[in-house]
Amino acid sequence: MEEQGEDERIYTIPLRAVKKAPRWKRSKRAIALIREFLMRHTKAEYLILGNTLNEKIWERGSQKPPSRVRVRVTREEEDTVRAELVE
Repeated sequence: MEEQGEDERIYTIPLRAVKKAPRWKRSKRAIALIREFLMRHTKAEYLILGNTLNEKIWERGSQKPPSRVRVRVTREEEDTVRAELVE
């Protein structure tokens, strides 16, 4: 985790726990893990996942999501957080 300012952070989210889901549910489980991780670490009520992040998870279909993802998180309001893929 690197500080980029008071309202922006970069996280590397491990998605190894996806392997415990059935093959055809793995990308859906990866999205749930990302949401769970970010809600825990940002303590926000609402989370908005960006299009690029969603496309990266589903890029190779529902059976083969990436093993880790780097995400830039910005706080839009007090209770709203936006997550985008870092490239």
